[in-house]
Amino acid sequence: MDKKANIRNMSVIAHVDHGKSTLTDSLVCKAGIIASARAGETRFTDTRKDEQERCITIKSTAISLFYELSENDLNFIKQTKDGAGFLINLIDSPGHVDFSSEVTAALRVTDGALVVVDCVSGVCVQTETVLRQAIAERIKPVLMMNKMDRALLELQLEPEELYQTFQRIVENVNVIISTYGEGEGGPMGNIMIDPVLGTVGFGSGLHGWAFTLKQFAEMYVAKFAAKGEGQLGPAERAKKVEDMMKKLWGDRFFDSTSGKFSKSATSPEGKKLPRTFCQLILDPIFKVFDAIMNFKKEDTTKLIEKLDIKLDSEDKDKEGKPLLKVVMRRWLPAGDALLQMITIHLPSPVTAQKYRCELLYEGPPDDEAAIGLCRDFSKVFVTVLQILF
Repeated sequence: MDKKANIRNMSVIAHVDHGKSTLTDSLVCKAGIIASARAGETRFTDTRKDEQERCITIKSTAISLFYELSENDLNFIKQTKDGAGFLINLIDSPGHVDFSSEVTAALRVTDGALVVVDCVSGVCVQTETVLRQAIAERIKPVLMMNKMDRALLELQLEPEELYQTFQRIVENVNVIISTYGEGEGGPMGNIMIDPVLGTVGFGSGLHGWAFTLKQFAEMYVAKFAAKGEGQLGPAERAKKVEDMMKKLWGDRFFDSTSGKFSKSATSPEGKKLPRTFCQLILDPIFKVFDAIMNFKKEDTTKLIEKLDIKLDSEDKDKEGKPLLKVVMRRWLPAGDALLQMITIHLPSPVTAQKYRCELLYEGPPDDEAAIGLCRDFSKVFVTVLQILF
């Protein structure tokens, strides 16, 4: 707690039934509070009996998590930091419109928000409402597109269709931010979400897996650089990963014949090139889903070996969806992807206080309390946000 630069106060906000509490289980699991096998089904932050019975969050629930970043990951943080350990104070808030007062109170005490959107349903009415509330409170958002398992297993979308779905959701969220935000010239600066920057996650909270472009960029930097990658320092490696992330989204294409990236959808020979996001990110995921769900045992074994996934003895006999959950959790653990996104991109209280104090404190800006907010050692300032009867 004494390392204020390494604290992240954040809320999880979304439309009702978009998977906030299920996704929060992955974060709680990473902190070692619940077993990984139960993550996605426990709904740990739904503590009341009526919440468990109705499968809906009614009251905001707070929980503190500790997460330690690797030396390589620390180089992605642009704000002040103090060591590798981070304290994350998380509030899981309701998504139903009837409990919007709970969301308001949760946002008022936090500095960042994880906005969860069902990639099948897209941006809904309450998504816009809670995001508008967050922006009004000067809360910086990051986005998580949830329920990818439904898009692959139920809708059976093709890779390009899935990419276009993701692109529309990112655009819709950014339209809301630009409509209600203060723009780049505002006190928060540019808060638009962008997969290239690592502020957008993709995955399945129910199955316990997720990723950002950063995870795959790190894999491909290691693969393309081969032996030379081990000699790179953390700062050089971070720069290469950031450059790779720019190639994994948008109208960037990959020519597997030459092994080069292109801004053109056709090769010099006239061959149609696949989009890099589809070829280098979605295609491996689709192959895992196809092999396991269609019971292709030989292909499944090869993929597990190629991805260097170690299965426990009790998991080796599983088939179908139970095996899919285990493999995807081991390959792309949701807890790691989300906690990295939260610690790297959401502001610390030190950063957020510079532009949030004038909203939280309603007194004159030159009195003793206001001036004390600018000092490290002054009287404690308390804001009462919700009174319970």
